[in-house]
Amino acid sequence: MKKLGNYVFVRHRHNWIQLFKFGMVGGSGVLVNLVVTVIANRLFPLYHGIAVDLPFTAFNIRWYHVITTIAFLVANIWNFQLNRTWTFKSGKHAGWFKEFFPFLTTGLVAYAVGQVLITLMLKPGSPLELQHWFGFLDDSTGFRTALYWANLIQIIITMPVNFIVNKLWTFRAVRESRGKPDAELPMVASAVAPEVVDRTGRPIPEEETIRLRIRDREKRPEHPDEQTAEDHED
Repeated sequence: MKKLGNYVFVRHRHNWIQLFKFGMVGGSGVLVNLVVTVIANRLFPLYHGIAVDLPFTAFNIRWYHVITTIAFLVANIWNFQLNRTWTFKSGKHAGWFKEFFPFLTTGLVAYAVGQVLITLMLKPGSPLELQHWFGFLDDSTGFRTALYWANLIQIIITMPVNFIVNKLWTFRAVRESRGKPDAELPMVASAVAPEVVDRTGRPIPEEETIRLRIRDREKRPEHPDEQTAEDHED
């Protein structure tokens, strides 16, 4: 049991810290999303109105689609920058755009699911229509606005998968250059490579770990076979 606890809470302490930070960033992103939604809702026409009539179809893009799209993009950039500089600290290992597009792609998956959920919760006659199930959502005040609640619900539903995908893909920043002598060491996601600890179980800082690995690699002979032969002659 002690070994299991050491493995889960000591060797993977870095993962727990990242998860906590990711949750804090996500929470701030939710607030940003909701604030932008409120501001945009006051600037644009009634959110139930038609923004774009899709030709040759029975579907329309309504203003609540436009409003939540703007809120998503602003919150997505907010979350990305905080995760890049604080949660995963990957700024030194990969370029901004190199990480942003995978992050945006991941967010677009959640965004697409969220748009379906929002449509179902706001479309009159839908089995999930919030105003049908909750009579107090009559849009008379901010707290009673169905759009705000629909947006919050879809954020909560689509958020959990983002941590796993972003940690293992977006911020992994793996370098495909291990064979190059002067290449930087890859920053491997902690889920793949657990945190390095010393003999006492204390975690070694990432910068120190990278420095030690670089030093060990520099000590290795460039041609192992030749080194083996020289040792054999001695």
